[in-house]
Amino acid sequence: MARKKQQPNAERAPKMKGFIAGAGEVVQQDIHDTVRQNFMPYAMSVIMSRAIPEIDGFKPSHRKLLYTMYKMKLLGSARTKSANIVGQTMKLNPHGDSAIYDTMVRLSRGYEALLHPYVDSKGNFGKFYSRDMAWAASRYTEARLDDICHELFRDIDKDTVDFVDNYDSTMLEPTLLPVAFPSVLVNANTGIAVGMASSICPFNLAEVCNTAIELMRDPKHDIFTTMQAPDFTGGGQIVFDRAQMEQVYETGRGSIKVRARYTYDKSENCIDITQIPPTTTIEAIVEKVIDLVKQGKIKEITDIRDETGLDGLKITIDLKRGIDPDKLMQRLFKMTTLEDNFSCNFNVLIAGVPRVLGVRELLEEWTAFRIECVRRRTHFDLTKKREKLHLLLGLQAILLDIDRAIRIVRETEEESEVVPNLMIGFGIDEIQAEYVAEIRLRHLNREFILKRTAEIESLEEEIRDLEAILASKSRIKTIIIRELADIARKYGQPRRSLILYADEIEEEEPIEEVPDYAVNLFFTKEGYFKKITPLSLRMGGEHKLKEGDVIVKQLESTNATDLLFFSDKAQVYKMKAADFADTKASVMGDYIPAKAQMDEGESAAAMAVTKKYEGFMLFVFENGKVAKVEMSAYSTKTNRRKLINAYSDKSPLVAALQLDTDRDVLLTASSGRMLLFNTGLVAPKTTKNTQGVAAMTLKKGHRVMKAVLYNEGDLLNPSRFKKKLPALGALPNGEEYGEEQITL
Repeated sequence: MARKKQQPNAERAPKMKGFIAGAGEVVQQDIHDTVRQNFMPYAMSVIMSRAIPEIDGFKPSHRKLLYTMYKMKLLGSARTKSANIVGQTMKLNPHGDSAIYDTMVRLSRGYEALLHPYVDSKGNFGKFYSRDMAWAASRYTEARLDDICHELFRDIDKDTVDFVDNYDSTMLEPTLLPVAFPSVLVNANTGIAVGMASSICPFNLAEVCNTAIELMRDPKHDIFTTMQAPDFTGGGQIVFDRAQMEQVYETGRGSIKVRARYTYDKSENCIDITQIPPTTTIEAIVEKVIDLVKQGKIKEITDIRDETGLDGLKITIDLKRGIDPDKLMQRLFKMTTLEDNFSCNFNVLIAGVPRVLGVRELLEEWTAFRIECVRRRTHFDLTKKREKLHLLLGLQAILLDIDRAIRIVRETEEESEVVPNLMIGFGIDEIQAEYVAEIRLRHLNREFILKRTAEIESLEEEIRDLEAILASKSRIKTIIIRELADIARKYGQPRRSLILYADEIEEEEPIEEVPDYAVNLFFTKEGYFKKITPLSLRMGGEHKLKEGDVIVKQLESTNATDLLFFSDKAQVYKMKAADFADTKASVMGDYIPAKAQMDEGESAAAMAVTKKYEGFMLFVFENGKVAKVEMSAYSTKTNRRKLINAYSDKSPLVAALQLDTDRDVLLTASSGRMLLFNTGLVAPKTTKNTQGVAAMTLKKGHRVMKAVLYNEGDLLNPSRFKKKLPALGALPNGEEYGEEQITL
């Protein structure tokens, strides 16, 4: 049967955003509706169920893994194969074994990503600070829950949190873990969702617990007195800026500067780096330092190597003789990730809503969550004790006449009538009667019953205490405070990250030490450049040039000078003479468009040489205009290598002349006319791309062809060509310019 397509209405066709083919026809579909219906649920799923942590400090993948290990009874027991844990976790997290194992690795002690790891690992779990140290497969490693997980699952079986069905409704899993300490701030957590992200830095456990305690006692407590700064797993040194840290604490956003820690081994003349920022890796640091050495920006280093081993992280830098290690490290802090910023974004799901909270608000939300957990635990205990008391009161009722209870049971003909007869005989309810009826024969003695009923008084006291706790919020806070103090004492560790106060650090600008010596610089018409020492120039022969190429600028300078290469696309590329290797006259030199990484199709038109950016540039254009731009306009505080709008692009450039003082300049037009003027007649500008002023008046179809600096004697009668600007210029006669002019 032939497939028939329904043609869309011609009037409606332009509004159609997409089509869906199905059942032999094409149906109109608005692309906005498609995106809204398909992308929005995906975005919500990523935000709610994957990337953003909740108030217990865990993402769903973390929670599912840890709860699976808890149900496997791996808390306080022997380790089991990681592959076994991964397989069991797939009952809750059906996203593949690789993703689950990656989650376990990050939570493990061996990976060293967390201040307080939740997984006690055995085997190769890689390292957080290394890009190349990969972890072993799950079949080779073993794991169990760490002791601190007792505080994660404390009273989880006492209805402290809600449970929901897993993806196939075969088992239950907790929506949150009843964490007994603010784990959301203790261990680092990062995640990227759709349209939002989360990045929470770690804090010292003891400091967090003490801060939470003080905030419960005094909501206006100054957090900085108990928790001054984060505490990173890899240690390092936190450059403490009070204003910046206050911003992080108050808004949950900001950045924290962290730098590496190092020691200097005088006997070996080397620097040992033992702690690095959490945002970088060993390989990134080593590669960057090697790159700086290759570029010649760092000349004090002879070797750098990764000596990380069983003793931990270690990067060794061998130095040349007489080098100050502290000054070198100051430069490396500026030029590498040995000093880096940790960006904070305290984005947390609170009751299913993503919110960016400061430290105080996070602790307040955790406190409210923990109060609810303790309240539910207390209510659970109260219910259980009331039920037990109720049973014991029934047991007490038969204490007065055990023989009567036995006689009732023996004389009852039908089993179903035992409980009702006990209820009638002793005046107890069905639950109590059922309990009495289930007592074993060996327990029907006065000693057993007396021991059980002796608990009634203590149970009644406990019930009154639990009821008082439920009725008093301050009692609940007291319990939480006591638990936090115990956790801080039991699991607290000394700070790993040192605190450096920003105003006490004497930072030196990383001044690149460039050897300064005399050089000769050569620039050709085709854009080739040579840097030759005077000795090499004297010993060398004739210059090697590309066929048809000529040297248009040569001068004596030093190796520490700045070079400005102006392109034909109105851009300037700034380099240093030291960026070029010393060469000989017998080589062609460096091709500037390639060396300076100019844009495709761009070529070098002129070169300027300067140290102090004094004097000015004179730009001559084909339309007869000239622009005088001060050299200071090209001086930048930062080491920018490319400046756009270096000169006006309204008319093609004829010449770019560098002048220290005002000079006479000779212009030659395509008509043959020549104009001689002094640059003092042109006002200097600080705007680089100024169009300039009209200098030479041109007739239709003509343009300026050449612009050169005038030297005394180039013309026999120069006054003929000097005019008031703008001017048409004069036509030269054969007798009116000198012999040298003919050869120009």
